[in-house]
Amino acid sequence: MNWKLVVRGVVGVLGVVSSSFVMAETGVSDSTILVGQSVPLSGPSQELGSEMKLGVQLYFDQVNSQGGINGRKLELKVLDDGYEPERTAANTRQLIGKEGVFSLLGFVGTPTSVAALQVSNPAKVPFVGAFTGADALRVPFNRYVFNIRASYAEECERIVEQFTSLNVKRIAVFFQNDGFGKAVLSGVERAMEKRGLQVINSTAIERNSLNVAPAAKAIAAVRPDMVIMAVPYKPSAAFINAIRGEGAAPQFYTVSFVGPQALAKELGPNGAGVGISQVMPFPWSINAPIVREYQKLLQGKAEPSYVSLEGFIAAKVFVEGVKRAGKDLTREKLIGAMEGMHSYDTGGYAVSFGPNDHNGSKFVELTVLRRDGKIMR
Repeated sequence: MNWKLVVRGVVGVLGVVSSSFVMAETGVSDSTILVGQSVPLSGPSQELGSEMKLGVQLYFDQVNSQGGINGRKLELKVLDDGYEPERTAANTRQLIGKEGVFSLLGFVGTPTSVAALQVSNPAKVPFVGAFTGADALRVPFNRYVFNIRASYAEECERIVEQFTSLNVKRIAVFFQNDGFGKAVLSGVERAMEKRGLQVINSTAIERNSLNVAPAAKAIAAVRPDMVIMAVPYKPSAAFINAIRGEGAAPQFYTVSFVGPQALAKELGPNGAGVGISQVMPFPWSINAPIVREYQKLLQGKAEPSYVSLEGFIAAKVFVEGVKRAGKDLTREKLIGAMEGMHSYDTGGYAVSFGPNDHNGSKFVELTVLRRDGKIMR
């Protein structure tokens, strides 16, 4: 027996095995792609988390029913963070470490996402489609973060532009004392300064608190024409009711993070006239193909909502990136593939990324709640 040939053969086989082992990416097997999500499934913002999870899972189920991507099924691992940054950071460590996910998708909130990035960035794990418009995920540029929605600054600019043109100039801000609230406050201040105006009052509330009475008194005292709110749906509703109890009757506007349907439920008929800026297509439209696709898959499971539609679109953008990355899937290939998605149309909602720009959309639309809780454009 030629032992030299045998040894060479064994070494060659081991080399192939070793090479295959090295190239295998965390969270990717022959049969699955494991994706991680941390959202509030408990606490005052739980409806946002439940809806975002629903939208992502809805699209994943559709892809899986058609055989997955290159024979791999998408598996979503979801943890509850209660909209608390510390729990989100712990969840992210678990998802990346113990669970071994390939990518993170559809997190909810600014302070929570910032906490997650402190864990995911050093690990070089993609962080896609977070439910936040804060600049903290946009500036400075972060090659592991892909945003599929417009920024809070863009939402604030659109609101201020609309109402100052109608001679509404005495604007106050009720905001959450964290990264989300401060991002919106900054956006409003910049939009006002651009027009030679100033916010007449800005009063904060702590995250996950419903103690709105002090803020209602302080803002009612300055008699604003309009209050822009940067808090989730429960404190928003409580604040509106409280400030009206103080005898003030300003116009109310809030940004997309509020959770429009949840706010409408909280306010009931008292929600009539409350404005909300939106960064996703109208979930009840029959004109946009992406919305028709979403409605068809959602039928019999839940009612349409802006938040679950955002989760659905985030999942579709992510899946497109995975498809373009090819069969030998790695995190770096996913990033490269997504950076090549120029003007990718999901079906009436386009996103566009590049090597130095991971902010996919600037779309903002203004809507208003009706007395019956429905949303008008």
